[in-house]
Order: sequence, then structure tokens, then C-alpha cells
Amino acid sequence: MAEKILLVEDNPQNRYLVAFLLEKNGYEVISAEDGEEALAVVEEHRPDLILMDVQLPKLDGYEATRRIKADERFTNIPLVALTAHSMKGDRGKALAAGCDDYITKPVDAEGLLSRIKELLAARA
Repeated sequence: MAEKILLVEDNPQNRYLVAFLLEKNGYEVISAEDGEEALAVVEEHRPDLILMDVQLPKLDGYEATRRIKADERFTNIPLVALTAHSMKGDRGKALAAGCDDYITKPVDAEGLLSRIKELLAARA
């Protein structure tokens, strides 16, 4: 059975490209377009890993991450910030919100896949 990855991304092109990469590499991808939708999807589907954009409509990725990680049912789900924010302090802000890792866009496909494998293996 394929591992489920929740991809939280409001940009349709970015969502398509990352989902295509993940599906091509054997993962099942569930998508959400904002933080509120992400919370509902986590509750319903219990993904194995979450890729979270931080700049989202309705509820930003930092707050969505805090809420997910505050729920003891989901604390063990690896959550990776996937963001264009690469200024000094952005990584620390994402980690402080509860992200387990921080990857900047544009995405390095090999690097992303490698990190996903590491995080999923550590969870198992």
C-alpha cells in the first residue's frame, strides 16, 4: 500500500508539479489548498507525511502546523514546511511552529524525495 502524503499548497502549478513528482515515485497524494482544509484532511485521512506551504489563505501554514502538532493523535506525522520563504529566520519560525524540516522552493526533486524517504523511515 502506498504511503499517503498530504500536500498543502494553494498555487495550482506548484501543487500539480509536486503531486506529479510524488505520484511518479509511488506515493499517494492528497491535496489541500489552505490551512483549514489541511486540518480536515489530516483528521479524515491520517497521512503518513505532510508537506505544508506556509503562506496560505484562510489559515496560514504556521498556524495549521501548530494545531496539527498540538493534537496528540498527529504529533508523530512528519511535517515539512515547503516554502518560498528563505529569508534569515524563516527556517527557525517554521521549526518553532512544529515543522520537522524546512525545504525551500523551487523544489530540488531528488532532495525532496530523499528527505521524504528519511522522514518516513524514521517514523516506521
